[in-house]
Amino acid sequence: MSANATATARIASTASAAVPDAERRHRVRLYALYVLAIAINLAIFIYGFDYYKLSAMDRPFSPKHHLLRPSGPIGLYLGFFGVALFVGIFLYPIRKHWPWLATIGNTRHWLDIHIVMGLTAPAIIAFHSTLKFKGLAGMAFWIMFAVSASGVVGRYLYGQIPRKVTTAELSMRELQDLQAQLSQQLAAQNLLPEADLRALLRLPDANRVARLPIVVAIIYMMLLDVARKFRVARLRRHALRGSAFLTTLAGFLPTRHRAVERAIHAAAEEAALSKRVLFLSRSQKVFHLWHVVHKPFSYAFAVLALIHIGLQFVLGYF
Repeated sequence: MSANATATARIASTASAAVPDAERRHRVRLYALYVLAIAINLAIFIYGFDYYKLSAMDRPFSPKHHLLRPSGPIGLYLGFFGVALFVGIFLYPIRKHWPWLATIGNTRHWLDIHIVMGLTAPAIIAFHSTLKFKGLAGMAFWIMFAVSASGVVGRYLYGQIPRKVTTAELSMRELQDLQAQLSQQLAAQNLLPEADLRALLRLPDANRVARLPIVVAIIYMMLLDVARKFRVARLRRHALRGSAFLTTLAGFLPTRHRAVERAIHAAAEEAALSKRVLFLSRSQKVFHLWHVVHKPFSYAFAVLALIHIGLQFVLGYF
């Protein structure tokens, strides 16, 4: 019995260690994809800047015209790349309906990659069209841009909804008790000023939030996130000495003081959780409305893009 318990404990320990490793690898891949996407778009912009700034009448006389025009070698490859991103973007919603695809990876990781492609695709398509947005292709681009912009908002809202039902069901009284306990624990350590801790954990009244219009509530929520960054930096500055003020950018970057960083991280996490639960009903309502808007725009873009690609084949541009 003891041997079985030991084996079970070892398996649980190994599994719990594997989760942070998987998350760390995912973050590394995600950052690498963002860096790659930025580098590709920046390289295209720098190379084609003198061409893109020309008028439509002057572009045929540019030595780069035969390369960068939509039917040119670079223009075509950008178009193909845009189509590949377009297909990849739609794998995320399709995954929910294909069981074999749903078993690969987890939903949050797929969403992160979906967002990277959604942010990269408009820029690639813009360079493919040489920054000229007219006709059917122009309409498709602006719809795609709207989809991409709304996707950023949707990702923010997704992050505001606690994934665990038990977390979402915490009462405000329980959260206030947790905040009080946390404040007492941190104050007892004499690491951080209690007044600054209270400022970090301070939230608007729940009744006031419930009366706010939805749009105002979401903007208010975003402002609280921004304010929390400055409040955390203010907390951190109390532990800064000498050149640490510069190396941490006045407290906006972590210090080497592990105890202080643990205390700050705990306080910031509690403040973020409290804000999410406080605004939960509003976030869920807006997230539902966002789905109603985001999906039709996505499908409209898909139809227009397919029509555009089909016309290029019919007219012999490939």
